[in-house]
Amino acid sequence: MGRYFGYHRTSTTEQHLERGLAEIETFCKKNNLNPKEILTDQCTGKNFNRPGYTLLKRMVDEGDTVIITEVDRLGRNKADTMKELRWFQEHGVRLIILELPTTTIDFSGMDNELGKLMLETTTNMLIELYVSLAQAEMHKREKRQREGLEELRKSGNWDKTGRPRKMSQVAFNLQYERVVNGEISPFKLMKELGLNKSTYYNYKKVYDSSGN
Repeated sequence: MGRYFGYHRTSTTEQHLERGLAEIETFCKKNNLNPKEILTDQCTGKNFNRPGYTLLKRMVDEGDTVIITEVDRLGRNKADTMKELRWFQEHGVRLIILELPTTTIDFSGMDNELGKLMLETTTNMLIELYVSLAQAEMHKREKRQREGLEELRKSGNWDKTGRPRKMSQVAFNLQYERVVNGEISPFKLMKELGLNKSTYYNYKKVYDSSGN
């Protein structure tokens, strides 16, 4: 009988892990599963050099199952993410992705080989689509950030050091997405923008409440 593991990742330490962990725990409880361990990371999804994920790959064996909430919790780079998905497949490790209901179906006990093949094919296609969408969203954020910063520079609202003369919420949001994407730490951004802690978190509070 294979073991069950959970894995969840957020981009920064400022984002909370609790929501994703709760989803995994709720799924396990509903299906009477007892996960051996749920591992986490709080860092960018652009690469897979993460302590929790590295430990997960060392722990799993053939016949085990790994549960994640969404494809982009695994990674955002399509080529690398597909490579990791193949690694699990090649090592006989089943992957359950809660946002993709077909991955929750255990095909191993199906007698209908055609039905099994169709479900597996559909699942693989959906996974690739979701990975593509995750990467596209990452690129869209980066493009929006670059274009926004360029417009701010053209408008003359930046001083010679590259900092905004007057920090608008829009300017902060564009910069803060670098934190969300794991490109810079909150402390470094605070220092780079010349903001004190109180002002920084006031901007962040507005950013969070806007649904970003």
